[in-house]
Amino acid sequence: MGSILVFGASGQLGQCLARVAQDRNTPNLVFLPEAQANILNTEALAALFAQHQPSYCINCAAYTAVDKAEDELEMARKINRDGVVNLSKLCGEHGTVLIQISTDFVFAGTGNQPLVETDAAEPISVYGLTKLEGEQVIADHTDRYFILRTSWLYSEFANNFVKTMLKLGREREELRVIWDQVGTPTYAIDLAGCILTIIETQNQQFGLYHYSNEGLTSWYDFAVAIFELSQTTVRTVPIRTAEYPTKATRPLYSVMDKTKAKTQLGVAIPHWRASLQECMSRLD
Repeated sequence: MGSILVFGASGQLGQCLARVAQDRNTPNLVFLPEAQANILNTEALAALFAQHQPSYCINCAAYTAVDKAEDELEMARKINRDGVVNLSKLCGEHGTVLIQISTDFVFAGTGNQPLVETDAAEPISVYGLTKLEGEQVIADHTDRYFILRTSWLYSEFANNFVKTMLKLGREREELRVIWDQVGTPTYAIDLAGCILTIIETQNQQFGLYHYSNEGLTSWYDFAVAIFELSQTTVRTVPIRTAEYPTKATRPLYSVMDKTKAKTQLGVAIPHWRASLQECMSRLD
């Protein structure tokens, strides 16, 4: 197997990939932080592909500032769509398998049944729209790709909901947390494990997949679980989305069905509470 290029390596998922690859002794990963490998710089990308002749390209680079994106459509689209075009073209030319990370925000979130890959994607935010556009451009340039939609990512790395709640829980007596948005937290270490399993097994079942941890919860219940596990004594108050207005609209229900990932990718998926406990033990 040739090298495995990881774009956006300095972000949360990139750091988790580095940790899991080290634990598994997975060889040939080349971690490329944004400063060294801008996915909008086509000349630099072409040089990297020529130099490494990669078997796989993992794209963790993305514009993820959900509310800010409402005012920065052009920048979000450049990174989340045009950058993916650049990588897809090179993957097609070099016979490289592309692994693209996407999001539950491609859905409107108006239903109440777990979402499958064939359900209509109807994003209600700029972030969700540009991530969906990134999914849609890939097949124009290569048919050797995996798109993994995930949700509510957290880990011991970078900024995320778990670390924010732990910080605020220490600083405040009361926290108001939304209870009417339902989804599934995903431990980025587990997602990294899924990605490396695809590579290690040289899986050829290309296409679109949903991957999050098992189960479902609200942001409020997620916060309560974090405080219980960390023995943080902060009063937690459930509030409706309408009581916490944000620039971008979030899906109210974005629980994803993982049947396809479990059967075709051969991955075992832990329950979100078990993975949260694992993350908390590492944060300790």
